[in-house]
Amino acid sequence: MKLRMFVLGLAATLFAFTTSAKQLHVCPTATYTTIQSAVDAASPGDSIHICAATYVEQVSITKSLDIDAENGAIVMPSPMVTNASSLFDASPLAVAIVISNTTDVSIDGLIVDGSNSGISACSPDLFGIAFLNASGSVRRTTVRGFKLAAALNGCQSGTGIFVQSGEGQSSSVWIDGTSIHDFQKNGITANEVGTEVFVRGNFVTGLGPTTGAAQNGIQVGFGATGFVTGNTVSNTVYAPCTAVATCTNVATNILIEQSDGVTVANNNVSVSQVGVFVNANSVEVANNQAAANYVFDGIRLEGNSNRAGRNTVFTSGESGIFLDGNNNVVRNNTITDASIGILKTTGSTGNLIQMNSISDCPITIQDPSVHSIAKLLSPQR
Repeated sequence: MKLRMFVLGLAATLFAFTTSAKQLHVCPTATYTTIQSAVDAASPGDSIHICAATYVEQVSITKSLDIDAENGAIVMPSPMVTNASSLFDASPLAVAIVISNTTDVSIDGLIVDGSNSGISACSPDLFGIAFLNASGSVRRTTVRGFKLAAALNGCQSGTGIFVQSGEGQSSSVWIDGTSIHDFQKNGITANEVGTEVFVRGNFVTGLGPTTGAAQNGIQVGFGATGFVTGNTVSNTVYAPCTAVATCTNVATNILIEQSDGVTVANNNVSVSQVGVFVNANSVEVANNQAAANYVFDGIRLEGNSNRAGRNTVFTSGESGIFLDGNNNVVRNNTITDASIGILKTTGSTGNLIQMNSISDCPITIQDPSVHSIAKLLSPQR
């Protein structure tokens, strides 16, 4: 009897919760004509439906909400102003949609466009969507145009999606099936201890050769964790980097920077200085395809106990796979058309290199005293 009463009580509670959640509509002809007004009026757990129109506003979300957009719904704020601060150094941020100090916020089907941001200096830092000590998801969304004027192309500003934790808090975010392009610095950035991301099935496209900020397509850094799987990342090239000996910065398609234990799998990366750059330990790099890597490497591992397996690498300037560290495993990779198939620096010990297929490489494996180029990285923080 007690169990039956408990089950009935739980069912009643769940029914009350589901029936109390409401849907708010945003449309130029609806009760709510701006997204922010609907967000302010909503209760946690509500959903907001956005009809096709252009919304010239920055949006701040601090409660659990489901944001669902019709095809053609665009957030294009103008001008953008500071509306958040970095959890790392308190620097000012201008964000089109900022989610902070909450959980279970989903954004689905929206276009977020920064082309009219009006930001005329390197500060505040420009972002499309930011989760700050917040969790949720971004799915089937387009984030574009987050870059400054050509005269400011050297500013380390302009990122599509940003996830950051601080003050002992945490963030857990899914980024899935989303297009990020025309950004200035990074496509997706996940930083700091407490941050966990699942970056899956996205298309991230850099600007191509640029003399400004050295771009990174997807970055997981500084203690963040997660999975980077099934993404297509291309066209991040720092134009002044044309030779190993003179390069001062490198662009990367996928960068794992001081974040141990991340998984990078089943991605297609192309046209960059380094396809996948791991400057960390115990990272799994598996089943990726890396092509057209200028100057440096298809996959570069700088650290210990990393694993590169079953990757396919085509056309690399320096090497197909580069190793600088100890106890790494490089196995069952296919490397075609590189100056050196596998390059392992002298002094690296305990590395296992076996069962790799290497063709059209003048040198199969070489063991020179090549130094780290981690100092040439330009991560966002």
